[in-house]
Amino acid sequence: MAEVIWTTARLAGLTTVLLLVLATPIAWWLARGQGVAREIVGAVVGLPILLPPTVLGFYLLLALGPDSLLMAPLQALGVRTLAFTFTGLVIGSLVYSLPFAVQPLRNAFLAVGRHNLDAAATLGAHPLTVFGRIALPLAAPGYFVAAILTFAHTVGEFGVVLMIGGGIPGKTEVLSIEIYRLVEALEWRDAHVLAGLLVAFGFAVMLALLMLERRVARTATEDL
Repeated sequence: MAEVIWTTARLAGLTTVLLLVLATPIAWWLARGQGVAREIVGAVVGLPILLPPTVLGFYLLLALGPDSLLMAPLQALGVRTLAFTFTGLVIGSLVYSLPFAVQPLRNAFLAVGRHNLDAAATLGAHPLTVFGRIALPLAAPGYFVAAILTFAHTVGEFGVVLMIGGGIPGKTEVLSIEIYRLVEALEWRDAHVLAGLLVAFGFAVMLALLMLERRVARTATEDL
């Protein structure tokens, strides 16, 4: 059980860190960009929320499989497939949890307000300086929300991780798959323990989000 918990925590932690980095430029562009392309990209980013996990997992399985064109460059390096590997699991989690990182960051960047950024630009600040010293600090609550949601969403994944990882013990088996296996084996006691842990974790996540929302609202009111 400890090994399953460790695999789940490692997957969720790595996915969260990578997505906070990858989602930042996407969220910034979605918040500040213009044109039809922005709406198209926004729709693509939000697609994992609407698609059944098995559908997304199926296409990811094809993309990471040995016959995929995406895998052709890696096959020259001796990597035939990323399906049923921890690396493949991370890639699948990045795609599946992408909107849970992008949307909070986009909303946080929108809340920064263009006037703050325009004022700094008027004073001659470089765009990277404006982003790093003004936008990022003001968007900090959005990063906390994105991190919490991404980590929690990754912990709760089932369909995608089952399709891509296959639930290999010690390699790609995570908590959601382990609970499914325990129920199939009629091992109710262990299933109760793991399910209870996830319920407690989910409650803690929701409580943290509500407390953060309350703190941000109180800070905004005091600033007024």
